[in-house]
Amino acid sequence: MKLMTRMARTFVAGETADEALKQVGRLRGKGILVTLDILGEAVQDRAQSDKAVQDYLDLLDTLAKVKSEAHISLKLTQMGLDIDDEYCFQNMVKIIGRAEKSKRFVRVDMEGSALTQHTLDLFYRLRKKFDNTGIVVQAYLHRSEKDIQDINKIKAKVRLCKGAYKEPKEVAFKKMKDIRANFIKLSEMLFKNGVYPAIATHDTKLLKWAKEYVAANKIGPDKFEFQFLYGIRNKTQQKLAQEGYRVRAYVPFGTHWLPYFMRRLRERKENVFFIVKNFFKR
Repeated sequence: MKLMTRMARTFVAGETADEALKQVGRLRGKGILVTLDILGEAVQDRAQSDKAVQDYLDLLDTLAKVKSEAHISLKLTQMGLDIDDEYCFQNMVKIIGRAEKSKRFVRVDMEGSALTQHTLDLFYRLRKKFDNTGIVVQAYLHRSEKDIQDINKIKAKVRLCKGAYKEPKEVAFKKMKDIRANFIKLSEMLFKNGVYPAIATHDTKLLKWAKEYVAANKIGPDKFEFQFLYGIRNKTQQKLAQEGYRVRAYVPFGTHWLPYFMRRLRERKENVFFIVKNFFKR
């Protein structure tokens, strides 16, 4: 497990807020924006959810004190979605309300497809109360085109990613060419009718497409941003920032890192090679 923990540091910024904030400072020094995520999901115990809520409230207080403009991201199952809807909603109200005081943005992460509608239903309810919250849409899901249409109607901010959960072919595209095609279709919908889309991909072909699309359509760099996972394509992140694009790194931390780490390994075989190569360079 010690070896696994050391390898996970490729994708996880530490187990404590102090460790993560050191990485935030390093990234900000390179012109890269950040969103912080305290890892945790599939919580079935109220005491554990209560602790997660307090951890986020403490993090928000710390960010306000150090005058960091960092966003935060979280999963609804960490906040009690599998326990009780109203309990989860009230937990989210506490967090988003605290974030609102320091004019901070909160992104609701998306989980497996079995939770997509449940997550969206609660998000729509939160969106009626708060402007400082957005959602994630996964491009590999067949349903995502309709979801983008609905989210654009309420002018909510979307982080578009490919998706990293193992899904059946009935609900998700399986071939990369189909996932890329849908990612492009959904991106165009967001650029045309959305609000400040976050294009979250490490895919060279999709990054190239996005740069060409915004240039051809005269979309300024203040109208969208690129997003990357912490520890992946660091040089690309820096290069895009140097070229004048807004770039944000998703920086996860905490003790519940194993599910997140394993998804990164399953997502692409290149991630396994990347970790092994960099691990033995140290």
